Amino acid sequence: MSDTAQNSPVFADLTQIFEPIREELDAVEQEFVRHIQSRVALIPEMGRYIQTSGGKRVRPAVLLMAARLSGYTGDRAVLYASVVEFIHTATLVHDDIIDGADLRRGRMAVHSRWGNDITVLLGDYLYIKSMAMALTHDSLEIIRLLCDVTLRMIEGELYQLTKTGDVDISEDEHFEIIRRKTAFLFGGCAQIGGMLGGVTPEREAALREYGFNLGVAFQLVDDLLDYTADQTALGKPIGGDLREGKVTLPIILLLRRGGEAAGSLIREVVQERSVSVDQWREILRLLREHRVTDLAYERAVEYANRAKDCLAAFPPGRERDALVALPDYVLARDR
Repeated sequence: MSDTAQNSPVFADLTQIFEPIREELDAVEQEFVRHIQSRVALIPEMGRYIQTSGGKRVRPAVLLMAARLSGYTGDRAVLYASVVEFIHTATLVHDDIIDGADLRRGRMAVHSRWGNDITVLLGDYLYIKSMAMALTHDSLEIIRLLCDVTLRMIEGELYQLTKTGDVDISEDEHFEIIRRKTAFLFGGCAQIGGMLGGVTPEREAALREYGFNLGVAFQLVDDLLDYTADQTALGKPIGGDLREGKVTLPIILLLRRGGEAAGSLIREVVQERSVSVDQWREILRLLREHRVTDLAYERAVEYANRAKDCLAAFPPGRERDALVALPDYVLARDR
């Protein structure tokens, strides 16, 4: 992480933050297993592989915690949290194929193990299964929201593909990708929690904005880790974004501040879709020299603080404390 991050205090880990909803999160895991069952044995086999790959379950946790904060105590929160996890998982398996990523969280990506054809169909299965699960309850408003965020995520992936290899991508264009691919789903998770609790329109909007800003911070940190994290901890090769032609905020800022030398180096790496040890070392040197990692991290801090500010609409309590702690965890994560 950046120097700023290294000097920040150590925040509570996810186990502590999620403690109020531990039982519900366990129930989400059980729902995943139950709904991945099929007479086609390959589907539950692949489902178990994905489930044991070490995902943090942040999105379903946001939904569950927001529901608790909103005073909801029924069982529909677990169902919708499971739906969200299915949608997110479908996105991951499709994204890994598109990116050509061989590793996911330190293990072979699903398509590396089973092949692209089977994995595409698994992603389709997960998407359709998620909506079938949501339809078991007659809440068209929530189903409409889930469809909307899923469409935005797919649009975001398509838009990102049009910008792959574009060294001249603007900051606004990059943030549009972040909003669609990541932030809207986070926002939807928190909003669904409020909808289940029947909160006022103002509080529902506050939860949506909380999740949205948390999602932007999450993705900004994720992009930054490609340049600051230890490869073993990260669970995927360092420099993967650039090799895939993805120009994210650290590189956008470096191109703005680093002059001709930085520009020609980045263009060469993106064009060749490969980076040598010497090139990578030089990129990291330029990032430090121009304080780019600190600047990108500061942007993440801005969004994390915006997320926390949204929770002022709710009275103090254990659930609000947990949601306040989550942006700090996101800022401190190293993988």
